[in-house]
Amino acid sequence: MDFKLEVVVIPVADVDRAKNFYAGLGWRLDADFPGSDGLRVVQLTPPGSECSVIFGDRLTTAAPGSVQGLHLVVKDIEKARAELAERGVDISEPFHDAGGVFHHAGDEARVPGPDPDRGDYGSFASFRDPDGNGWVLQEIKVRAPGR
Repeated sequence: MDFKLEVVVIPVADVDRAKNFYAGLGWRLDADFPGSDGLRVVQLTPPGSECSVIFGDRLTTAAPGSVQGLHLVVKDIEKARAELAERGVDISEPFHDAGGVFHHAGDEARVPGPDPDRGDYGSFASFRDPDGNGWVLQEIKVRAPGR
């Protein structure tokens, strides 16, 4: 039985501001549905992704900006970073982790520049949406076997 991640709920304070931000990243707007009792569901999908994000009114009790560590996989960290910067996103410079296994939380153990060997899974860049939800770009050219 396959279990595919379909949707991640993102807590936001201002639905229209979040919608404009994510659409400005070039993400596809899949839905903007009003529901009863003030429910509103907005869904966007990053280019090439099978998983979408949903946010809106009355969808989660999580505090706006409380989701951290959402990963977007890219084949070229520098090109992807440049594209987001051109779209007005305040994105970090590429970095790798001092330990080399995965990145630490926040800015801890960040080493400037992509992984020196440009190894898959080792280069990152990060940004936040207007509410502070944290995103990480991760460079993967060739996935590990079985992934």
